Amino acid sequence: MTAPIGITMGDPAGVGPEIILRSLAALRPAERARYRVFGNRESLAAAETVLRTGMDLAALDVHHTDIPGAPLPFGKLDDRGGEACFRFIKAAVDQAMAGAIAGIVTAPINKAALNAAGHHYDGHTGMLAALTGAKSSFMLLASERLNVIHVSTHVSLRDAIGRATVERVLATIRAGHNHFLRLGRKPRIAVAGINPHCGEGGLFGTEDDSFLAPAVALAQTEGIDVQGPISADTVYHRAYQGAFDLVIAQYHDQGHIPIKLVAFDTAVNVSVGLPIDRCSVDHGTAFDIAGKGIAKNINLDHALAYARRMAASPRAEQ
Repeated sequence: MTAPIGITMGDPAGVGPEIILRSLAALRPAERARYRVFGNRESLAAAETVLRTGMDLAALDVHHTDIPGAPLPFGKLDDRGGEACFRFIKAAVDQAMAGAIAGIVTAPINKAALNAAGHHYDGHTGMLAALTGAKSSFMLLASERLNVIHVSTHVSLRDAIGRATVERVLATIRAGHNHFLRLGRKPRIAVAGINPHCGEGGLFGTEDDSFLAPAVALAQTEGIDVQGPISADTVYHRAYQGAFDLVIAQYHDQGHIPIKLVAFDTAVNVSVGLPIDRCSVDHGTAFDIAGKGIAKNINLDHALAYARRMAASPRAEQ
């Protein structure tokens, strides 16, 4: 039997328990058996009380983690939720590294709760890199018509500019290229400029000429189909219209804004460069609607589909 795909619950006070139940309740029992939930049974039961899916929770494959006082109140920041997030993810990583699950799909965490519990990470990406011993990882946002991978993510804009080195940009190009090859497609890649109009020949900054262009040139010598730097105010439109399969974004908002504009409910967050497979919903814990039974599971359905696609493809590094 093929190893199941793990689903981590995320913050139990957020919408994670609800969207997981909605997605699993829509499946036939045989399909539902392809997933293992890393979470807390009391939190799932609380979500079921709200949703009334009718699903037999006792029949779910759940790797249970105790939470003091569970279920926690929905929509409330709590360091117990942050601790639970970490434990769910740690258990899933351990099983993925051992081959007991085929990959991980993560429901949203709350970074404030995570840090309040003493786990000082910028989010899933940094945490997963640390837990797996990966030197680094890259955030790729995937959707039907636009795909973006980031040179940097959860850092200040000032620090992001400093991180756009030849080495890091080249590594990001390679990571995106290899990910697409794994899924059976040689990608056409565009590198977004970091300055307005790519610096306009040095008038608005020299980073594009000094760091991005050399990285592109080196990638081209490796046979990678990549162009750039291309002004960021046009490259995403061109990619959306079909000119490119993947855009290299230089920092968090440069990549997130266009993706969330065109694929807010369907984009999937993929961690590239880890020794395990991981993808995620591209939204937060939504404390404002948690426990109300109105959270949509569309994004999670897309993440689960992407995880199945990766599980069916050999890893590029093997």
